[in-house]
Amino acid sequence: MQNLLILLSQASNESKGGLFDFNATLPLMALQFLALTAVLNMIFYKPVSLILDERDEYIRNSLTTASTSLLKANELTQEYENQLAESRKQAQLIIKSAQKEAQLIVSQNIQEAQQEAENLLKDAYNQLNLQKEQALKSLEAQVDILSEQIRMKLLDI
Repeated sequence: MQNLLILLSQASNESKGGLFDFNATLPLMALQFLALTAVLNMIFYKPVSLILDERDEYIRNSLTTASTSLLKANELTQEYENQLAESRKQAQLIIKSAQKEAQLIVSQNIQEAQQEAENLLKDAYNQLNLQKEQALKSLEAQVDILSEQIRMKLLDI
């Protein structure tokens, strides 16, 4: 290292001239530049590029995982929405059938009640007719008795 410094100081003393001096310092500077580039590449650029590559791979993996999870979530959402729609359709069908059954039961109950009312009316009408006939028979019998009594009184006189 000391030899290098000595050479550099001698080279600077010998040529003090132009803008570009082509002496021993030029190859030395080129070697120094290449050595510094190699050292920087080993110390800084490779670790930084490894970290950047790892980070890029992590981000890529995270994006892939996230997109896969998003696709799976969308599929599950679609499946659940389909199941919900199917359940709603089935519920509507059940409600409609229950309403039809209820209407059928109500109409049957109304029909039975009307039939019972008609039967009661017929029974009441029949009973009234029987009572009417009995009343007429008893009136006829009374009329016959009264007419017989009147005739007897008229004949006795």
